[in-house]
Order: sequence, then C-alpha cells, then structure tokens
Amino acid sequence: MVRYRCLTCRKTFGQQAFDPTYYKKKAHLLEPIAAAFAANSCHRQIARTVGCAPSTVTHWIAHLGRHSLLLLNRTSAAARLHEPIVYDHLETFAHGQDYPCGIGIAVGHRSWFAYGLDFAAHRRTGQMTTEQKIRQERIPRPKEDPYRRALRDTARILLSRSRRRLHLITDGKPSYVDALRSPSLQRRVLHEVHPNPRRTPEDRALARARDRAMFPSDQLHALLRHSSSNLKRETIAFSKRHNALLERIAFLLVWRNLVKRRSERVPEAPTAAMVVGITKRPWSWEQVFGRRLFPWRERLPASWERIYRRLIVTTPLAVNRPHALRNAF
Repeated sequence: MVRYRCLTCRKTFGQQAFDPTYYKKKAHLLEPIAAAFAANSCHRQIARTVGCAPSTVTHWIAHLGRHSLLLLNRTSAAARLHEPIVYDHLETFAHGQDYPCGIGIAVGHRSWFAYGLDFAAHRRTGQMTTEQKIRQERIPRPKEDPYRRALRDTARILLSRSRRRLHLITDGKPSYVDALRSPSLQRRVLHEVHPNPRRTPEDRALARARDRAMFPSDQLHALLRHSSSNLKRETIAFSKRHNALLERIAFLLVWRNLVKRRSERVPEAPTAAMVVGITKRPWSWEQVFGRRLFPWRERLPASWERIYRRLIVTTPLAVNRPHALRNAF
C-alpha cells in the first residue's frame, strides 16, 4: 500500500485520503444514494433500497451536498461566461411557512448552465391570520433587504469570473433594481428587466416577451420542484433546516449541469456543461464523485462559505450545528 507524508505536519496518510468516501464507514453507498436522491426518492425509501438506516442517508446527502457545492464552484469558475445570465429566486420555506426564503439561482440564457446560488431569508407576505401576524412580529427583521443583498453578491461573483460586461436578466422585482444602482455595478452590469404582466389578452405580448426572457430560470425552478419533494408547493416533506435545503439544491444543480441532458427526448442532446465547454460528454456519478475536493483549495465566495460551513441559522431551532469537522468534510 502506498503511503504519503505531509511536508507540514510530517504525518503519513494513504490514497483513501483523496477519495470522497474518506472517513465514511459505508463507502459503497455513495453512488446508489446519489442516483436515488436525484430520482426524488425520500430518505426512508433510499434506506430501504440500499439497506441502511435513514439517518445514514441523511448524513450522506449532507456530505454529497457539500461536495456538490465545491464542484459547482470549480465548474462555474471554469465556464466561459459569454452569455446573458437569468436570475430569479426560487421561493420555498424551511421548518414552517412562517420562515420563508428565496434561493437565488443564476442560469445561462443559452446554455441553461447554473452558475451559482445564494440564500435570502425574508418575512412572510400575503394574507395572514391574526395568530400568524403575531408570530411574524416575534421573528427578527433582517437588517438589509435579503433579495438585494443576494443579487448584489451574485453579480460580484460573476463579475470576478469574467472580464466582459455582465448582461443580467431579471423580472421586475424592485429589490433587483435597487441592488444594481451602486456605481461600481452600474458600469459593469447591463440590467434587462422584464416585469411580470397581468395575464390578460391586452398584455399577451408583454407576457410572451417575459416568458421568453425568463424561460431558463422558470424551467429550472420547475425541474427542481419536480425533482425534490421538499420544494413542492404543497408538501409534508418540507425541509427542516435551511442548511439542508441549500445542500440539496447544490446537489441538484450539479446533477442538472453535468449529468442530465438538456432534453430527455433527444438521445444525443448535450448537457449544460457541454454547451459552455467544460466537458465533452455527460458525466456519470463515478465522475462527479471521483475525486475528493478540499474546501480550503476551492476559494469559495464568502456567501458560499457560509453555506458550506452550515452557518445559516434556522431561527426557531434551539440547536444549529455548524459543519466544523476536520476530517469528515
């Protein structure tokens, strides 16, 4: 067996240290759990299929989500950003409907490649009962508009990876317009706005223009809701923690970019990663998890680092454990 020696701490280690299954007791479960999870199987169904405890599946999916976040960062940085970017928030909630949030996802307009995600927890809107209004008043208000902060952070990440002017397409949310008013962003971002019109015969042309411009984002949101029960509009499988929600979405974005073809009806259809020039063929799960990624080598953006370290707090929970393991990361 080949052994290596660290030149810093002088300790030795084996080849297993470079495998994503390092520090895992049931390494053979990686690919079956990943495939079943992408097929929208719940944790208990996966556990019955592969023959393990449901808690084992939960821990594995968290691990796969963190690995996917690192891989998403690496592939996004390697992609050629030569297309308009469509940005919108996928609305959902965690723990309960009193704690809604939006997952901002940047998608290539021509390639459908997901370049990144961000998190925006906000207060509940719409009609509420008196009891629901009382509960909302007990929830701390965010110091800054979460939608504006999320879009600003995403725009800066994309600009850091491209020398060209960023062409950003959004709907008419006022927070999006406010986020790009700073002089540093106005000079480098071309903001194309398509407000959501009323679906009346008089506004049919505007509605079609909006749907054409926002199609990559709308299609991705529909695919995510179809492929993950916790994102459906009415479900009993909702996420209990914001961190777990983000890890699941990071996994699905990597699956969408590298594994799934853009069309299920065309056998030779390319994947989104093939369109942007990252890969030449669809990846298998063995390729996606073929190499262990180290967080300190990937240069994660600050907002992504918070997701990886599980630093996003789910307010009603008494315990919010960050991810601080030294070996099993």
